[in-house]
Amino acid sequence: MRKAALFFNPLSGRRRQKRVADIEAALAILREGGLEVYGKPTLGPAAAGEQAREAIARGCDAIFACGGDGTVNDVLQGLVGTDAVLGVIPLGTANALAHDLRLPFSTAAAARAALTGQPRRIAVGRVDYRNFDGGSGSRYFTVAAGVGVDAHLFYKLNMLIKGRLGMAAYYFQAMRLWLTHRMQNFAVEIGENRYDDVSQLLAVRIRNFGGILRELAPGADLARNDLRLVFCRTTSRVAYLRYVFRGWVGSQKQVKGIELCDAKAVLCKPISAVVQPRIYVEADGELLGTLPADVSVVADALTLLVPKQVPANVPAKTS
Repeated sequence: MRKAALFFNPLSGRRRQKRVADIEAALAILREGGLEVYGKPTLGPAAAGEQAREAIARGCDAIFACGGDGTVNDVLQGLVGTDAVLGVIPLGTANALAHDLRLPFSTAAAARAALTGQPRRIAVGRVDYRNFDGGSGSRYFTVAAGVGVDAHLFYKLNMLIKGRLGMAAYYFQAMRLWLTHRMQNFAVEIGENRYDDVSQLLAVRIRNFGGILRELAPGADLARNDLRLVFCRTTSRVAYLRYVFRGWVGSQKQVKGIELCDAKAVLCKPISAVVQPRIYVEADGELLGTLPADVSVVADALTLLVPKQVPANVPAKTS
């Protein structure tokens, strides 16, 4: 790495009064390490990818995303298919990708780790979906894409409360949905198999989400060139709770009605053409749109900067 851009979300995280100092500290450490680097705020979810592409066109060989999973996802859109390295400096609420990469959660420590990190080439997920205006959209992801209950959580989540309460806002809204949300079934097609009784699907790329979720999809790994699918063929609230608890304590016990499998692609769509309540789609914790949604994996798509202490289960980039 010689020349880099650091893009930060000006609204990310809870410690907004301390954010400027954190970002300046990270930039100073990267410069002390020999990088020519500048910092810029992201201009919104639709613009961050283009900001990253413009930085690469100006000669940047590394792009740092400073924020939470949403910020990383926004910046990611401009890096897929390029040779530029993506570095993550956590400064958000959930930071699932940072948990999986075992990154320090101090911006200064994460910047120091970046200076000795190793570039690894990985696959990413892609979801094609219907926009809220009825058009089509697509989005790459590194953590997970979800259809159903979890996406409904992000639809209902108040961003102001999230900013004030952090992860507590997620847990509160998740418990509220668990108690009150009427789950809607949709159809899932995996290869030649079709299931018409699915109430939730997750297409997962990482092993460790952190927090109480931890290992949400046993077997998922950034080193893999496929998706680890968790699909719930039940509307039992107890089954959902048991599955989350299983991941929290690290149990491998199966939960009736919740299945796991591996796939390169999965299609989610309404069961019939009859008008149904909206079923939402999210990727990396960001609400995208509604069904139908086609989720797939894109191999050899992204160069990710990984700390040295991360086991070499993520393949190193080859020249």
